[in-house]
Amino acid sequence: MPKRATLSINKRTVDSLKVEAKDGVFWDRDLPGFGVRVYPSGSKIYTVQSRGPDGIRRVSLGRHGNLTPERARRQAMETIDRIKRGEEPARAAAPVFTVADLAKRYLEAHVDVNCNAHTQGIYRGSLDNHILPALGTKPVSKVGRAEVSALHYGLRATPRAANRALMVLSKMFSLAEVWGLAPPGGNPCRYVIRFKEGMRERFLTEDEYRRVGAAICALETRGELQARAAAAFRLLMLTGCRLGEILNLRWDDIDRKAGEIRLRDAKTGSRKVALTPAALRVLSGLRRKGYTRWVFCGKNPKHRLSTLTPYWHFVRKEAEVEDVRIHDLRHSYASRALALGQSLTMIGRLLGHTDVGSTARYAHLARDAEKIAVTRVGDSIEADILRMDTEAGAADERDEAA
Repeated sequence: MPKRATLSINKRTVDSLKVEAKDGVFWDRDLPGFGVRVYPSGSKIYTVQSRGPDGIRRVSLGRHGNLTPERARRQAMETIDRIKRGEEPARAAAPVFTVADLAKRYLEAHVDVNCNAHTQGIYRGSLDNHILPALGTKPVSKVGRAEVSALHYGLRATPRAANRALMVLSKMFSLAEVWGLAPPGGNPCRYVIRFKEGMRERFLTEDEYRRVGAAICALETRGELQARAAAAFRLLMLTGCRLGEILNLRWDDIDRKAGEIRLRDAKTGSRKVALTPAALRVLSGLRRKGYTRWVFCGKNPKHRLSTLTPYWHFVRKEAEVEDVRIHDLRHSYASRALALGQSLTMIGRLLGHTDVGSTARYAHLARDAEKIAVTRVGDSIEADILRMDTEAGAADERDEAA
């Protein structure tokens, strides 16, 4: 049975009503028989229940938002009167569950619960910029593979955005099946083929590493780069962490005794990052401002630095590496680890990857490292073989001369 409760129906109370797994009816304490049915999706339908000559009748009046509580109350009074007199009440159209309704439930019940702030922003952006403008008003039951394919194809100029919209929409419809809001096996995103995404690869060479390091020192010395921004760049290069992981670093995340930082809000969940002596020296050079919890705080110690992008423009211009992004420092860390003989499995652990596919993008670098190793080994063996052949040839010549 649906949940039953009484309250004073007005805009403030109706706006605040929520249910979890099942729909619930909340009845008005002032007008018996007038209520609002609340669905897990967030939809709210004004309803009437009254007894007439033919027994109990229930009638839906309309959706909250389309109807104000005051107008719904007036309709309820008229409808109750018609039911009691045995007249046929006017019925509202059955509520339509739209993609926008599903998106609201998806954000509240899944994204806000399971994703960190950065990921939440990405998914909300995909919904607001692409999915809802195209499909938001459509009933969930009316969205098929043709509509999804049209949305995906329409974003072909930005393959990454197109694939992300497809991924978000697919997850929404999968959850709709779990929540009983869509028929099983009816995910319209199934069999829609993703676009190939060109992987941008840019790795710092040894000389570029030296130039970037020198640029940071020069800018910091001239007062053109904040000490905290300089430290953040050095830590990014020394750890291979993501930008968000460094900006969100808190003082109590640092365990100097264990020589590691504990990232509580990393992209793939909490993880530990081992610190080299150089990284520890970078952190030791920072002074804590008052009682701030942020290692890289802004001018107001209560808030962290929101971005490093403006500072990076100065660094890469000084170092003459204009095409290098901040995220390329992470790729460069992986590239250097491969050059030093680390396996892809180890690199995945160092970078905090939970999906082997994320580390697989460096596989061609591993093959390059293997080729270099093979060449070195082959050259070494070749030198021994040639030396043996040379010595044998010289011996034969001596024998013939004798």
